[in-house]
Amino acid sequence: MAQDATVESRRPHTARRRRGGWRQWGPGLLLISPSLILVGVFVYGLIGSNIYTSFQDNHSAAQLAGNQPIKFVSFDNFITLFSNPDFQHSLKNLVFFTVAFLVGTMVIGFLWAWLMERPIRGEGFFRSVFLFPMAVSFIASGVVWRWLLNPGTDTSATGLNRLFQMIGLDFLQNKWTASENWAIMAIALAAIWQLSGYVMALFLAGFRGVSEDLREASKVDGANGWQTYRHIIFPQLTPVALSAVIIIAHMSLKSFDLIISITNQTWYPTKVPAIDMYNFMTVNDYSMAAAVGTILLVIVAVFVIPYLIHDSRENRR
Repeated sequence: MAQDATVESRRPHTARRRRGGWRQWGPGLLLISPSLILVGVFVYGLIGSNIYTSFQDNHSAAQLAGNQPIKFVSFDNFITLFSNPDFQHSLKNLVFFTVAFLVGTMVIGFLWAWLMERPIRGEGFFRSVFLFPMAVSFIASGVVWRWLLNPGTDTSATGLNRLFQMIGLDFLQNKWTASENWAIMAIALAAIWQLSGYVMALFLAGFRGVSEDLREASKVDGANGWQTYRHIIFPQLTPVALSAVIIIAHMSLKSFDLIISITNQTWYPTKVPAIDMYNFMTVNDYSMAAAVGTILLVIVAVFVIPYLIHDSRENRR
């Protein structure tokens, strides 16, 4: 009987706690519920629909219109893609582009930030100049870079080749996007120009976030300028560098507008999976397009998920 009385006495307290919990988090949940619904439907719902389509044989306009049946074919679309030499070429281009884009933006952005990390005269002007390319759309910059990377030489030289010709550096003239082996690297050059300023801003914020007390303490301990940077400041920039790598790698994997504005969707040397997805869509091959999109999603997840796990663990410490 005593035990029953204890249980009965606890029930009102539990009920009050539940009501208090709802009053605490209920209004916030109602406030963000429209966003949760929209994200659930138009992000995760469409991702799920895309993955489902990639397992079907929806390869024609007739099937899309419902005039022909659509069957579930499991991983056949993925097997077909990975065994296709054209798609293998696209993946290889994507690797080259990502590596060049990532290394170029990280090195140039870091050096710019390092040069400006101590306040200098005219810093606002230089920072604006370095950040300006980021404000230009990829399509607009792609049109300009299409002219700059014109493969014409000698009397037909324009853009960079004409500049090299005028200053007596003819040996630097290049086929640029017309080169079968190095065309994708020429595209990476344009991408590096556009986003190096963004990486500079990230590193500059990291430099400015290092406490002056740490710098002074290193001087008291007898460290010179290079030792202070190497052992004190650079290690503090590791989270910034990791964030920059994730952002730039993520952007490079989805590159489409810059490439298609400099060359076009049919130019084989600069073809990447995002271009393949667009080409499949133009011929109503929705299942193959969805399969390419799913592959890109998995590649992006390989980069992003470990970063999110690492960031979550760091925040718990």
